[in-house]
Amino acid sequence: MASSVVRATVRAVSKRKLQATRAALTLTPSAVQKIKQLLKDKPEHVGVKVGVRTRGCNGLSYTLEYTKSKGDSDEEVVQDGVRVFIEKKAQLTLLGTEMDYVEDKLSSEFVFNNPNIKGTCGCGESFNI
Repeated sequence: MASSVVRATVRAVSKRKLQATRAALTLTPSAVQKIKQLLKDKPEHVGVKVGVRTRGCNGLSYTLEYTKSKGDSDEEVVQDGVRVFIEKKAQLTLLGTEMDYVEDKLSSEFVFNNPNIKGTCGCGESFNI
């Protein structure tokens, strides 16, 4: 059974053109560094898996879990030595998305900057496409 990594927030990105990229998901240097740090103490896990679940006041919410292997229908993104697996259900919702890790005085979290989102809830945890 996979365990939850950390909390994640969703942000709709406006006035940004959807650009074809090599990967369905791109990671910022801070996201790469944080994932490496999280996996450092978990040698049995090969990466993190991003998924979507129906929840929240606006429809969908991203999930992050440690994973020991790639699922049959998972999309694999490898960037700077970090492996992120995207569940089949989440693949279309993540196209063109940038995954960032943000820290401030009150919180630290992964943030998905997604140009495909049509709306988010007030707290930023759920979204719709």
